[in-house]
Amino acid sequence: MLTTMSSLPQSKEDCSFEFPSDWGDDARMAFLFSAFKENRDVDSTDWDGKMDFWTPLIINRCRRRGSVCVNLHELNESFRRKGSSPLGLGTVLQSMYRNGKVQKESEFAANVDSGWLSWGVGLLLVKPLKWTLSTLLGSGRVPLEESFVVIELVKEKAVKLLETYRSSPLADRCLLSFQELRTLASHVCSDETNLCLALLQLQRDKQVTVSLHEGEKLVKFSQPGQGRVSPVSDVDLGIYQLQRSEKLLGERVEALGKEADKCKEEARALLSEGKKSQALRCLRGRKRVEKRADRLYAQMETVKGILDRIAHSQTDRLVMQAYQTGVAALRLSLKDVTVEKAESLVDQIQELCDTQDEVNQTLAGGALDTTGGDTVELEEELMSLLENSAPDGQLDLPEVPSGPLSSSREKGALDDDFFNSLPSVPDSRLNITDEELDRELSRLNISGAGGQQRGPLSPLKKLEPAQ
Repeated sequence: MLTTMSSLPQSKEDCSFEFPSDWGDDARMAFLFSAFKENRDVDSTDWDGKMDFWTPLIINRCRRRGSVCVNLHELNESFRRKGSSPLGLGTVLQSMYRNGKVQKESEFAANVDSGWLSWGVGLLLVKPLKWTLSTLLGSGRVPLEESFVVIELVKEKAVKLLETYRSSPLADRCLLSFQELRTLASHVCSDETNLCLALLQLQRDKQVTVSLHEGEKLVKFSQPGQGRVSPVSDVDLGIYQLQRSEKLLGERVEALGKEADKCKEEARALLSEGKKSQALRCLRGRKRVEKRADRLYAQMETVKGILDRIAHSQTDRLVMQAYQTGVAALRLSLKDVTVEKAESLVDQIQELCDTQDEVNQTLAGGALDTTGGDTVELEEELMSLLENSAPDGQLDLPEVPSGPLSSSREKGALDDDFFNSLPSVPDSRLNITDEELDRELSRLNISGAGGQQRGPLSPLKKLEPAQ
């Protein structure tokens, strides 16, 4: 069950803080409110159980309140339950200090930059001699008012502060005054101490640098893409002065505009009352105010023009740096490349291409002589084979008739004259044996069964004997 503290008047932040369910268990809280043993070796379970309960509870309370600092007095009052305060919170703070989870506020500021100590903006809320004297006297007690910085929380604040700046309209400004930054980050850092501690953490992370100029506290953030912030230069200060002048001139022009409107209204009121001379004086005053406003407005425009030129020059500088980087990279990449080497490589490639073309032509045009014989002899042998393949005797075939057929054939009538006009049937016998015919018949059967195209027959085998 979650309960809230009700023994003492609580702040708004404390009232919204939720305690763990153990807070309603009297037996459990009696154990947790009791003092620690002299050291952990006496009873490690007792020691670790209390430490694991109070350490995250202290950090969560500070986070809920929006604070990065804590002291023993505040903890005793915040965790008071039924009229009693925990007896071991001092030991918890000492353990957190040894483990690096908290750090004394004075040490946290001094470890970053001693120049911050001169600001005097709530960093040294307590006199550091209290801790020093208690250490020298051998007392392990934590002073009630000693302020400790919770490292985890101050890092979170630092990240949020940097994000707030970079997402604000002031992100394009090089320098910001401390008051401007305080107004900008009011929702992130509830008070000036939290803001200073967050800036100290950013300075430790090399994301912020601070300086004092003519008694004014100035803050410079690192820009996106930069690993660390650059020191404040004279150019930065000059730009800041111009921006400040522009702002002041704008405020004066606005004030003069309101004053001119006021004179106009007074003149109208006086004229309605019949006080013409006084109304004329108000109008003359309005003209003088308008002239001053026009003069200041012209000066403001001049300052804006200078700032625009500076912005353009910075852009040109970035472009020049990019060009220089590109030239250096190109020079490095072409370090071993020359025109002579390129021409030599092209000539070698062309020579190899010509050689390849010649090889291809040779392979395509030349025929390999595998027999080693004479071509003339091979042609004579081919002719002899052709002569041997001709039939032994000439066939005695009748001549083809050349005269026209009789008209009776056209009419479908066959007479004796028609039959007499036909040539006689040749009676010469073919020189083909029965064995050859059987072999030809076998080949025809084999080619027909296999579905293959039959090769051409020899002239002797194309004729069949007449029936």
